[in-house]
Amino acid sequence: MTSGVKQNRLHKWLISGPPLAYLLVFFAIPVLIMVVASFRHPGDFGGLAPLLYRDEAGAHLGLTAENYGRFFSDFLYTRLFIKSFAYAAITTLVCLVIAYPLSMLIARSPKRHRDLLVLLVILPFWSNFLIRVYAWMIILGPQSVFVRVLNAFIGFFGFEPVSLLFTPFAVIVGLVYVHLPFMVLPLYANLEKHDAALLDAAQDLGANAWQRFWRVTFPLSMPGVYAGAALVFIPALGIFAIPDILGGTEGIMIGNVIKQQFLDTRDWPFGSVLSMVLTVVAVGLAALAAWVARRSRV
Repeated sequence: MTSGVKQNRLHKWLISGPPLAYLLVFFAIPVLIMVVASFRHPGDFGGLAPLLYRDEAGAHLGLTAENYGRFFSDFLYTRLFIKSFAYAAITTLVCLVIAYPLSMLIARSPKRHRDLLVLLVILPFWSNFLIRVYAWMIILGPQSVFVRVLNAFIGFFGFEPVSLLFTPFAVIVGLVYVHLPFMVLPLYANLEKHDAALLDAAQDLGANAWQRFWRVTFPLSMPGVYAGAALVFIPALGIFAIPDILGGTEGIMIGNVIKQQFLDTRDWPFGSVLSMVLTVVAVGLAALAAWVARRSRV
């Protein structure tokens, strides 16, 4: 009996041990380092000042809460968080509007075609992320065929030519393009499992196509909507490469400021503060989404 219990414990550790070790090494420890760094002083030439230092009064522990005071006293950073939140929310909404009919199309296609359609959705992942973003610089650039045709079309109606590159519009386009597959895949996984008999029953009871969608299909797909929204919103909230490449100074987000604090100004403590605030916001939003998802199933 004792050997059986030990064997069960060993099996549990073999199954749960590697994921726990991964989370400990690549999440818990880095977060702990960032928490400590956020309370330290910046070094004279960037980076972090020594944690322990001596002066005439003796030895001191170089910890301070001034970095958090700087964040909460300057509305500029709060405004950047709000702006990033708005960009991420718009991206999530646009991805949902585009991904839902696409996911339904894949889920209701013949089984022999579904694998190919899913492959086409994830096909962009086979190329480098930066190459795909730089491609949008060419598409949205002032000399591109797309922009020339667009300006010729709106010029016909008397409007001034528009510039799409280095604008908030370009940032949203890039964010939607990159994150769209993360909305399609969970929605497809959910919609594929729906029982077609429920729609037939609703039709027999007199529901038209619109009523069948809103009263049967959409409520059943909410777990996929929540999962897709989390997979899109949280990465879009902290991304910095797309605003850097497509947005310029107009599309700066909080992720760009964090990158600047670590790489340009080398103020690691304040960069750690911004990173911790972003982490807390992201975890809070994920917990809220999980809570809403549980409530909707009750």
